[in-house]
Amino acid sequence: MAGNPKVLISGAGPVGLTLANELARHGISARIVDRSTARTDKSKALVMWSRTLELFDDAGYAKDFMSSGMPAHGAQISTGRQVVARVPFDLIDSRFAYALMIAQSETERVLEERLATAGVTVERDVELTSFVDKGVCVEAVLTKAGGQRETLEADWLVGCDGAHSTVRHGLGFAFEGSTLQSHWALADGHVTGLDPADHLHIFWHRDGILAFFPIVGDRWRVIANLGAAKDGETRPDPTLEEINALMARRGSPGIVMSDPVWLAAFRINERKVRDYSRGRVFLAGDAAHIHSPAGGQGMNTGMQDAFNLAWKLTLVIEGAATPSLLDSYSPERTAVGDRVLKNAGRLTEAAMLRNPLLQDLRNTIVRFAAGFPQVQHRMADQLGEMDIGYPDSPLTARNGQVDNGPKAGERWPYRLPDGAGGYRFTAVGPAGLVADLAAKFPRLVVAAPTRDPAHATALRLIRPDGYVGFAGAPKDVGRAEAYLAALASEA
Repeated sequence: MAGNPKVLISGAGPVGLTLANELARHGISARIVDRSTARTDKSKALVMWSRTLELFDDAGYAKDFMSSGMPAHGAQISTGRQVVARVPFDLIDSRFAYALMIAQSETERVLEERLATAGVTVERDVELTSFVDKGVCVEAVLTKAGGQRETLEADWLVGCDGAHSTVRHGLGFAFEGSTLQSHWALADGHVTGLDPADHLHIFWHRDGILAFFPIVGDRWRVIANLGAAKDGETRPDPTLEEINALMARRGSPGIVMSDPVWLAAFRINERKVRDYSRGRVFLAGDAAHIHSPAGGQGMNTGMQDAFNLAWKLTLVIEGAATPSLLDSYSPERTAVGDRVLKNAGRLTEAAMLRNPLLQDLRNTIVRFAAGFPQVQHRMADQLGEMDIGYPDSPLTARNGQVDNGPKAGERWPYRLPDGAGGYRFTAVGPAGLVADLAAKFPRLVVAAPTRDPAHATALRLIRPDGYVGFAGAPKDVGRAEAYLAALASEA
C-alpha cells in the first residue's frame, strides 16, 4: 500500500501488527513500516495471557494462534528441594483459563499473515526518520534501505517502535526509570528432566533465580540472574555449558539442555513515559513502557494498548465519536502501565533476594499465603491480567448502581456479540431500552437484549474492548443517553 493513510504505524512487532490488524478489521486505511528486513526469528515474548486471548477472541482470531503454541496450566515455585507455591491457571476467571505459550516469532507470523489477507503488507526496510504534527495531520518522512525518501501525510501516527522509539524521541518524551544493577542470562533450547511439562517452573535458589518457561514440545526458555552489575557494564552471552552448570546447581536433579536455539546475556530495564500521546501522535507497547520479564506481561500489555486505541481511532475517523474520545487513551493505559511495572518489579525483587534470612522469610510467607485458594485465585487473575479495569477513566460513568454483575470500569466477563464489530458499544439490558439506545445512536451502539436474571434488571453499555462504560438501573436510561451523547460526534 502506498499513499496517504488514515493511520501510519511505525513498528511491526506484535503491538504494531495487532493495531494494524484491528484497524484493517474496522475498515480503516493504515500503513505499517519497520526498519528491520524481516520479522524476528527469536522466541522473545513467550506468553499470551487470558485477557489478551479474550480480546483476540472477541475480534474473531484467537484460534489462529492455537496451533503454534501450547497451553500452560500452572506455575510452580520451589527451592529445588521443596515446593514453595503452586498457582493453577485454571483458577483464572476466563474462557481461556491458561497461558498460551507461543514464541514471538510465531505470534508475529500469525499476525503478519492475517494482515496480508486483509490486503495490508508490512513495508520492511522502511524507517520513519522524522515527523511533524501539523494539527490537522501528521507529516512523516520515511527512508528506505537504498536511501530513497518519501514524505506523506497521515491523520494519525502511532509509535509501536520499541524501547528505542523514534516516535518517542520525536515527541521529546522522557523514558523515566532505571536499569537494574544485575546481569541475567537467557537460553532457549531443548530441555529434559522437567515435570510437569505444561507448567512454568521457578526455582528460588540461595544463589539466585532459575526460571523455565515451556515453548513447544521439549523446547524451553531458561532465565537466570548472574549477580551484580555496574552502570554500563555488559557481559558475553552464556555458553551451553554455563547454562547447564547453572541448572545443575539451582534446579532439581536431572535437568539438562541441548541444541540451544538462542543464548543471550541481558539487563533488565524498568522505564515508562508519563503520557502516551500528544496531539495526533500516540505511543504503544515498548515505546511507552518496558519492565522486567517477570510475569510475562510486557507484550500482552502492549497488545492491549493496541486494542484500546484501535476502536477509539475508528470511531473518531468514521466521524461517529468526537475526537475527545482519544483523550481517554493515555490516562487509561498509563495507569495500567504503572500497575504492570509495579507488579513486575515486585516479583523481580522477591526473586532476587540474596540475604538467606530474608529468603527464608520470603519462602515462609509465600508458602503460607499460597495455601489459601483465594490467594491462589488472586495470583492467577493478576498474571492473566484479568484484574485490569478502568475505574478512574474519563469514559467510566460515576455513581451508577447495579444489584449484581460488573460495575462501570470493570471487565465484562462474556464474549461480545459479533454485531458490535469491535468498535461499537454494546447495550445490554431490557429489550425495549437497548433497542431505543441503538436507534438513537446507531453509529455508536448495538443492542443486546437479555433475559438473564443476572443482567435483565440492569442497563449497561459495554465498550468495544470489553469493559463496562456505564452501569445502572433501567430507570437510569436518561443517564445512559447522556453518556452516549457526550461521546457522539455532531458531524
